[in-house]
Parts: sequence; C-alpha cells; structure tokens
Amino acid sequence: MPQPDLPKRVHRVRRKLANGKSRFHFYAWRGGPKFWQDSLRKPTDSEFYRELASATAQPKPLDYMVHQMVDEFLSSTAMPKGERSQSDIRKWALRFAEHFKAAPAIIFEERGSRGELNNWRALWKHSPKQHDMGGTHAVRILNWAVEEGKLTEHHCHKLRRIYEVDRSEIVWTQSDREAFDALAPDWVRRILCAACETGLRPADLIKLTKAHVEDTPKGRRLRVRTNKRKRLAHIPITPAMAEVIDATPHDRMLILANANGNALTPHRASEGVRQWRDKAQLSDELRLYDARGTAATLLLNVDLSLAQIANHMGWSIRYAANVIENYARVSPDETDAVLVKLAVAKGGAS
Repeated sequence: MPQPDLPKRVHRVRRKLANGKSRFHFYAWRGGPKFWQDSLRKPTDSEFYRELASATAQPKPLDYMVHQMVDEFLSSTAMPKGERSQSDIRKWALRFAEHFKAAPAIIFEERGSRGELNNWRALWKHSPKQHDMGGTHAVRILNWAVEEGKLTEHHCHKLRRIYEVDRSEIVWTQSDREAFDALAPDWVRRILCAACETGLRPADLIKLTKAHVEDTPKGRRLRVRTNKRKRLAHIPITPAMAEVIDATPHDRMLILANANGNALTPHRASEGVRQWRDKAQLSDELRLYDARGTAATLLLNVDLSLAQIANHMGWSIRYAANVIENYARVSPDETDAVLVKLAVAKGGAS
C-alpha cells in the first residue's frame, strides 16, 4: 500500500548507512525508476515533485512504438561493453523490433503479450538455442523499459526454455590431441594446446602475452583478468604450455597468432581448430571451448583444489567434478590416477 504521507504510487525504501543514519530512496512506483533520495522520510524540497513528474511522464501510449523502444535501448548504457555481446543483442533486438513494428510498446503491459512473444519465439522452434535466445534478449529490453519508466510493467518474465545441453562429457582426450597435432599447422596446434593447458576461453586466449607470465617459487604462472567475469585468474604453467610460451618469437608479445604472425579473433581461433578437427576426422561435437574440460583435469593434476578449478572455470564444484570424472572415463590411460585425485579433492571440498 502507498504511504499516506507520499504522493500516490510513490514507493519509499529506507536504507541504513554505515554511520548508523538512514537514507530514504524514492521510486515512481514499486519496481519503477528511482527519482530521489533524501535523509528525510517525507521530502520538503520542491524539486522532489518536479523529479517525480519527470519520472512518471510517459510517452503517449499509442505513439510510443516497439521499434522506438528498441532503438532507445540499443543507444542506452544498458548495452554491454563486449563486441560479441553487443552484436548478439543487436541482432535479436532488431528481429524483435521488426516483428512488432506496427505495435505500441504498451501492449506488453497486457497479460496476453506473453503469448504474442511466445509466438514470435516459436519462429525458431527448429533451433531450441535460438528460440530461447530470442526470448532472453526481448525480456532484457522489456526489463530496461520498465526500469526507465517507459512501461509500468510487463508479463514476460521467466519464459519457458526448451534448450537443454550438458557438454560435461565432451572433452579433448590425449588421443584426440595427438590426432589433431599430427595434421594441424603449428599456429593452430598452439591454440588448442593453450586452451587445453589453461582452460581460458577463446576471447582470453587470443590476448595472452608474455607480460601475463609471472615467476613463482616453484615455476611460472599466468596472471590473467578474464574477459567475461572480470576475475583475476592465476593459472599454473604446465610443461606443455611452457613449450608454447618459450617457442614464441622474441620480437612478438602475443603468445598466439595466425599463420602470418598477426593477432587472432576469437572466431578465427575457433574456426582454425574446427577446420583441422574435421581434417583429423574427430567428432564434430568437439569445439575449442570443450578444451576447458581437459584443462580442468590438468589443473587437478597440478594440485589445484576443486574449488579453485570451479572458480577459475566459472562452474559449480559439482559440474567441475562431473567434467573431470567424465574425462577420466573416456581416457582409460589416466582413469585411476585422475579418479584418486578427484576423490581426494571431493573430500576436501565437502
């Protein structure tokens, strides 16, 4: 219920500060945009009412169209910084805008709009991953519209997802790597080796330089701030990774490069591995990203804890254990040693 000492629909939240005093935050409505904060429970500044009027002023419902909402979202600070993320969102946002181009944005305040959005997603029912992605990005735009006061609410939260995947069983085994290395050129072999030895994503692999290498009391490690989670990862340098680093030309800072010695893109690194995977007649399910399962096992073998591995990979401890266990199952030559270490690691994580 709205507080009687405030204008209708205004929602007030009290937050306690570190010094013990209180600060009040005011929202145009519950779940709506914040427009004011004050030390007073009931503000007396006349600017409070001007800011409220500005926060609640909405475009004429039938004049504010979906394509306008999408254009404003794409130009807003809500867009992520990563080029790949921006590209994905823009692609789906423009598809969303094109489908609903004749509709005012206010239709999403009606319950029936959930069915309309599901009908649009169903255009990609042949591809569960795209089906779910379309809904994810559409809801992201609608959430932004509510936060910015463009819409009062929407009814498209928690859409049913149909894409299910468990890639924990897909790993590059030692025999896969040997078959790959027998055919692939050196610059591609280096990419796969670095992925299998570090567990870094393609976007992080292509940025590795000699400046990331640090000496430790017992060897060397890579000190990397990951692109996706912005976390600082400290990765032991295995003997195989040491060979890749030490073989890097002295006049080149980038550890991985293309055939001409120039910088790679994440897509080119992944495509290079895919092309030579196919020439080696390996499973078409194997991707560069799946080298992370191999890396998890190698990191266990150099005495990282299960929790450290999970944190580095961005996985749950249970998922990390499943990946390592699956690696041991499909790599009989390493099964016993890996499973013993995994059992010890599980005991330490419990």
